[in-house]
Amino acid sequence: MNRLDDTEFRLWASYVYAITRITLDASKGYLIETRLAALARETNSQSYKALLDKVTADGTGALKRKVIGAITTNETSFFRDAAPFEMLRYKILPDLVDSRRKQLGVGRQLTLRIWSAACSTGQEVYSTAIVCKETLPDANKYDLRILGTDISDKVVAQASAGKYTKLEIDRGFPPDKVAAYFQAEGTDFKVRDSIRALATFKGINLLEPLAFPNKFDIIFCRNVAIYFSDADKRRLYDGLSRVLAPDGCLIIGSTESLTGICPRFEPKRYLRSIFYQLGPGNA
Repeated sequence: MNRLDDTEFRLWASYVYAITRITLDASKGYLIETRLAALARETNSQSYKALLDKVTADGTGALKRKVIGAITTNETSFFRDAAPFEMLRYKILPDLVDSRRKQLGVGRQLTLRIWSAACSTGQEVYSTAIVCKETLPDANKYDLRILGTDISDKVVAQASAGKYTKLEIDRGFPPDKVAAYFQAEGTDFKVRDSIRALATFKGINLLEPLAFPNKFDIIFCRNVAIYFSDADKRRLYDGLSRVLAPDGCLIIGSTESLTGICPRFEPKRYLRSIFYQLGPGNA
């Protein structure tokens, strides 16, 4: 297998952008080489140009989906970066519930819709479900649904299965709570049905038009836009603003900011964390 040359990199960078909107600069040639080497061997491609030709000629889209799965970053863990989940538990959920109770009155079932927009293999979804279960213990009072989406069909399938290795469990999950939320299956751990039932998963490209039957009360979209151009960031957050409830909350990555990107959102601070809500006139 030949090394990736400059011409091949430009062709691959253009193709990756077209199918994922991920921008790869000239320093990212190693990423193409390391992440697509296995697919090149699988397809018996002697060069990265030959692999690209096979991918684009594949009418089934199977190779395209494999490229998306290989290129997209799926770094995740349970309760990754504790601050957003503390903010969810102590600020966002209590405020939303109080607001909805005032709107609906006593005794009415409250509807909560949460979206993990780039859910990877599902740890963020199940972490969110666990926080909701612990914060809102009387399940009969809530119609709670959590949607997990990702551009990679491979990770969506893994997330939907809800099965994790011991190593994945050990990365972030409190050891004293494992038995409460997982059941052992051989050497793996599967999310218990009471948590799994709260979640649904599907494949979505966030930069395509978004259409949902209901708006979301909470949207997690963390560490996604860091791979996008400024123009695509604006498209992303403008799209999210249109599917967020008027009093809903957007949670992005701790190193990300919407300043100068999407004026429809206003930052709100909770301790050392920030979430976003729609500003006046944008709801």
